[in-house]
Amino acid sequence: MTSTDSATLDSVTPPATSARRNSYGRLWGAVPRELGFLLLGFPLALAGFVVTVTLFSAGTGTLVIFVGFFVIIATLYASRGFGLLELRRLEWAGRPPIERPGWQDARARNGFWGWLRSLFGNGHYWLYLLHTGFVGFVISTVTWTIIVTWLSVAFGGLSYWFWQLFSPHQDQEWHISTWLLRYYGSDQRGADGRDILVYLVIGIVFTLTLPFVTRGLVMLHWGAARGMLGAFRSDALQREVIAMGASRTAAAAAEGTALRRLERDIHDGPQQRLVRLQMDLAAADRQLDNDPGRARALLGEAMEQSREALDELRALSRGFAPPLLLDRGLIAALESLADRNRITLRMEGGLDAGAELPQEIERNAYFVASELLTNVTKHSAATGVGLRVALRRIPEPDATWLDVVVTDNGSGGARLVGGHGLAGLEERMRGLGGTLEIDSPAGGPTTVTAHLPVTY
Repeated sequence: MTSTDSATLDSVTPPATSARRNSYGRLWGAVPRELGFLLLGFPLALAGFVVTVTLFSAGTGTLVIFVGFFVIIATLYASRGFGLLELRRLEWAGRPPIERPGWQDARARNGFWGWLRSLFGNGHYWLYLLHTGFVGFVISTVTWTIIVTWLSVAFGGLSYWFWQLFSPHQDQEWHISTWLLRYYGSDQRGADGRDILVYLVIGIVFTLTLPFVTRGLVMLHWGAARGMLGAFRSDALQREVIAMGASRTAAAAAEGTALRRLERDIHDGPQQRLVRLQMDLAAADRQLDNDPGRARALLGEAMEQSREALDELRALSRGFAPPLLLDRGLIAALESLADRNRITLRMEGGLDAGAELPQEIERNAYFVASELLTNVTKHSAATGVGLRVALRRIPEPDATWLDVVVTDNGSGGARLVGGHGLAGLEERMRGLGGTLEIDSPAGGPTTVTAHLPVTY
């Protein structure tokens, strides 16, 4: 067959048939892992059943002497270990990961008794105990029995032609072909040849259906684990509430730090120049009638002070939202920032010039880049710095992130110190729902990455 004929044949193959073939092939590809999971399931479930039932029985029986509390605690931790092992085994078998539950709450921070209340009041521990001591054991016993039986029938049917040669001679009354003939109303007796054919057909059927059986049995385990070993929806809601509270606190702290720094910068820069401007204008006014030349010189100095104050105010405003950012977007504003930077700066691609981002995201990304470059200039002793801005798409859970990465070849050793620049940026990132990562070994290089969530 020529390549043209092959292409023609492929073009006329129904897409649904091709998809079914691919799906069946993927099922067979997962059979070894699923068989390993199912065959190991019963021994592990039996071990978990024996350990948890024995410990729980001993614990409840010795509660009166207080020792039982510690035995039950050991039972809960043992069931937790077996449950987490089951989750890991399911992932190894190719099932989607199940979110782990939270094991401690705020009560655990209040000493021993708080930890004890957190332990016994956590429903996940008791569900893990129920799964390990009963549900998981029952499911594993059933699935192990089914898969062993299925494998035995499949392998026995396919190999009957061989092992029947070594089996003791049996009367024809016991041939499976004789039973089938009588079932359908015939008085004939079977023969070894007919038996071989019947067993071969049975073996082929059981072999061809093996992927569906293994997948169904593993899904039974996964469904029980998802319902009993996974995190509650309320857990995610509680974590979200805690994260939002932390973000609000961090945002308030970051804004407070930014306002204090702005106040300090205005006080040390433009305010001093405006005071000097006022003094020069007052002196010029006094000299205007007596010494016009001196008054003209003072007015010249006053104009210079006004220009410098205006330049400083513009520089301060660029750290928040320069006009170029509002007019031409983030990339143009960052390129302008790179041109003004005292250290050689290279811009790296990753974000199209025409990419549209929410204005608030662009403003915060510019602010972060500006602050990081200022920090490099002041503290790193670097001779070169790189700036990269890129969008990153995460299909699950359908999120888009903007990454701002600044790398310098300076002395390294950068870290978060309360009240300083990087700590303020880290608080701002948490307030925005993002993160700040710092990789700065002693001797450099330093890489600081800010991750900002993008919401349209």
